[in-house]
Amino acid sequence: MHSTKAARRYATALLEVAKERNELDEILDDITLIRNTMEDSKELGTFLKSPIIKFDDKVAVLDELFFDNLQEATRLFIKLLARKDRINLLEDVVNAFVAKYKEHAGIITIDVFVAEELNEEQRESLHRTLEKKTQKNVDLNLTLDESLKGGMAVRIDDTVIDGTVKHQLAKLEESLLSTAVE
Repeated sequence: MHSTKAARRYATALLEVAKERNELDEILDDITLIRNTMEDSKELGTFLKSPIIKFDDKVAVLDELFFDNLQEATRLFIKLLARKDRINLLEDVVNAFVAKYKEHAGIITIDVFVAEELNEEQRESLHRTLEKKTQKNVDLNLTLDESLKGGMAVRIDDTVIDGTVKHQLAKLEESLLSTAVE
């Protein structure tokens, strides 16, 4: 999910405020709460992006949903977005904030696609191995995909390491077809 340039600027500003106030973890918790709520309720995102609904009404809904559970800096930030007529960017801002936080904390997100569910020991071993190889803290996203037939595929940023049986079979088929044509 790509965020807009404006959303990234707001996210960077919030990150700087969080660092200055020494509330980085608390504000990350706030942003995570907002992000999870928006992921669970697509209607909230649609509501916030609607040009028909007044900004005061949007702030009132956000106030009702979140403000008792948020840090003062986060509440003020949301009100700033509303005042600047940018509340429609909230979803992009929270996603950009999480990305900026991970960058600041040296955390890299790695997607791993497996054909069979990994047990806890396998997950831990994979996690340790990836942290050792990347020299970074790893946020591991495991996805079960039975169509892979076996093995796993690992995506780190734009690089994919595909060790799946499905991929190996496709390479073998391609090799056999190219040999048969010659």
